[in-house]
Amino acid sequence: MAVQQNKKSKSKKGMRRSHDRVAIPTIVYCACGEPTVPHRACPSCGTYKGRQVVAQPNE
Repeated sequence: MAVQQNKKSKSKKGMRRSHDRVAIPTIVYCACGEPTVPHRACPSCGTYKGRQVVAQPNE
């Protein structure tokens, strides 16, 4: 089992952890105005790149 030889400083610990944060999700807005995730069909209107790809239930 690996055991450290010297104590890591707060600075070095922070430098190591600098990439461990949670990424902020990217949001784009559909033509209908709803926020969606990029490269996915819009959950509210079912369009992707200007085409209707998901059939919406008739209301």
